[in-house]
Amino acid sequence: MPSDQSTWLVAIPQDGDAEGVSHELSSKLAVNSRNQAASLSALPIPSFKASNHSLFCTLDSLVTLSEELPKHDAFFTATVAKTVDTLRNLLNNDPSKLAQHVQVNEQPVDAYLLKDWRWNEGRYGVQRALTDMVDVLNKEMTSIDNVMKNKLNSYNLAKGSLVQMQRKKTGNLSVRSLVDIVRKEHFIGESEYMQTVLLAIPKNLVKDFNIKYERLTNMVVPRSATLIASDDEYSLYSIVVFKKVHSDFIQKCRENKYIVREFEYADDLLDKQREELDVADMTEKELWTELLQLSRTNFSEAFQLLVHLKVLRLFVESVLRYGLPASYTGFLVKPEPKATKRTLATLQTQFAYLNRRANPSSANSKSKLKSGGNTGGEDFVGEYQALLEQEYFDFVLFEVPWIVL
Repeated sequence: MPSDQSTWLVAIPQDGDAEGVSHELSSKLAVNSRNQAASLSALPIPSFKASNHSLFCTLDSLVTLSEELPKHDAFFTATVAKTVDTLRNLLNNDPSKLAQHVQVNEQPVDAYLLKDWRWNEGRYGVQRALTDMVDVLNKEMTSIDNVMKNKLNSYNLAKGSLVQMQRKKTGNLSVRSLVDIVRKEHFIGESEYMQTVLLAIPKNLVKDFNIKYERLTNMVVPRSATLIASDDEYSLYSIVVFKKVHSDFIQKCRENKYIVREFEYADDLLDKQREELDVADMTEKELWTELLQLSRTNFSEAFQLLVHLKVLRLFVESVLRYGLPASYTGFLVKPEPKATKRTLATLQTQFAYLNRRANPSSANSKSKLKSGGNTGGEDFVGEYQALLEQEYFDFVLFEVPWIVL
């Protein structure tokens, strides 16, 4: 059963009256829709060149291509989805803003698909062999995926650095930056024998600290503990000790669950911190803008590549299904979610006659695949297992997932 969250790409053999078939199908979809009519539009399917040496590949080579295309399809679909997720995260999951960026050639996705879609012959000339065409599309999508990964990684690093700096300004006294809290007068200054230690004391241990800090080790300057600042969880103190007992004093503090804050005062520290924060903020904003613009552009490119690959799959499967001449009529069907089953039933009824039109060689080849035939039994079946698992209709159908905003 095709998804009710996707647009369907449908192909049938060309009978010479594509417009009449489209009109008849549109009428039947409207009659059977119960006021929930599916959208229907034409999908021109080019007559691709299957080989550089002959007009069409052998059956085996087409089956091999049909086996490879789903892997590319999954990669293309995942790349489009990742690009949308990037845009969604950048825009804080705002559907209205997302809709402004999830566009193809500056138009909504449905408009691109359902209003006069055409194969881009300027970029993907149909004279290329099918395998070459697939390689071109895959290389372009791989390039998009790599560029997105690199730019997203750069942005995440910049954002992480900014968040870390911001947290230093907003955390409690055991972790936050002390640049804008500690002043020069809180330190003993230049001394050959003594130095200042900063400690963040949990609120429930402040009384205990004031009683015992002078006796944690010897050579602690009496009454040197000075309260600098307090918050809901910690109190920050400065204490003066002799340098020769500094290590022992630090060890005793840790044993008593006093948090030692390593800090060296300098007159320009506050200015440096502000400058670093400003630079980090500016870098994050610049990379955010670049990533947003790149994601918008790459979504448009990636979605077009995905649709072109789907049309290639449609052609390959149609050749396997109906054989020569390789001329097919295509439709784009956007079902109403509540009427998906009725839409599919209408298509099945409309094209039931194609059951007799399937290419005997391709039909027999699939039968042989399933039975093992004369082609190597279970090993051969395993090679084409993905192909055999495709849902089969009398017409050829592939899906383009909807972009959920």
